[in-house]
Amino acid sequence: MIDKTVAGAAEAVADIPDGASIAVGGFGLSGNPIALIEALLAQGTTDLSIVSNNCGVDDWGLGVLLHARRIRKMTSSYVGENKEFERQFLSGELELELTPQGTLAEKLRAGGSGIAAFFTQTGVGTQVADGGLPRRYDGRGGVAVASPPKDLRTFAVDGVEREYVLEEAITTDFALVHALRGDRHGNLVFAKAARNFNPLAAMAGRVCIAQVEELVDPGDLDPDAVHLPGVFVQRVVEVGTGIEKRIERRTVAAEGE
Repeated sequence: MIDKTVAGAAEAVADIPDGASIAVGGFGLSGNPIALIEALLAQGTTDLSIVSNNCGVDDWGLGVLLHARRIRKMTSSYVGENKEFERQFLSGELELELTPQGTLAEKLRAGGSGIAAFFTQTGVGTQVADGGLPRRYDGRGGVAVASPPKDLRTFAVDGVEREYVLEEAITTDFALVHALRGDRHGNLVFAKAARNFNPLAAMAGRVCIAQVEELVDPGDLDPDAVHLPGVFVQRVVEVGTGIEKRIERRTVAAEGE
C-alpha cells in the first residue's frame, strides 16, 4: 500500500530549495495552505517563484512570505489586497507576471494534463497579447522588464474568424494545497469555495504537498466525492479541523447593527 502521509508540515516542505517554483492553491484567503506556508517561512527558503491567484494579505497567506522577502516572482491574476505587494512591485524588488484569471486556471490545468500550450481569445487586443505589461520596475518609475508579445493565430469558430493568443502551460517544481479531507493515497476532497485553484495548483506541481483537515484511511472516501485523485499528490499532512481560517474582507454587519 502506498502511504503518502508525513508527520508534519515542516517535514513535508523540508526539501523545497531556494529558487524553487511553487504553485499555491487559494482564492483570496479561502483555501490557503497556511500550515505549509508557515513551515516554509520558518525553514528560511527564499528566492521563490510563486504561481497563485493572489498573494494573500499583508499578514496572512502568501503575504507572510512576501513580507519576509522570500518571493522573487509572482504569477497572479489579482494583487489588489496587499500593500506590501504594491510597494515591492513598484520599487523593483518583485517581478510580476500578471495573467487573466481564467487563463491562469487553464495554464495550470494544461500543465498538469501534459498540454504544452493552448489558444484563447482572452487578452487579444491588449498588452496581454501585444506585450508591454510591466513585469519589473526599476525603482524610479520606469519599466525595467516588460512582457514580450505572444503568438496570434486566426481560427474560424462557429463560422466566424477570430484572433486567438497562444498561452503556454505552467508546471512548477512543487505545489502546496489545502483540502478538507484526504486519504493516505492522496485522494482529496475540497470544501465549497476552497475548491478554487487548489486542484489546478496540485495538478501543475511535479511534487504536490497537501495539507488536509481530516486524514482518513483508503476506502473511506466515496469515489464519487473525490475532487482530485491521488495520482496528482505526493505528500499528505494532517493539520486538524481547528486550523485557523481568516476572511479577507467582511461584508456583513455585526449582530445588532
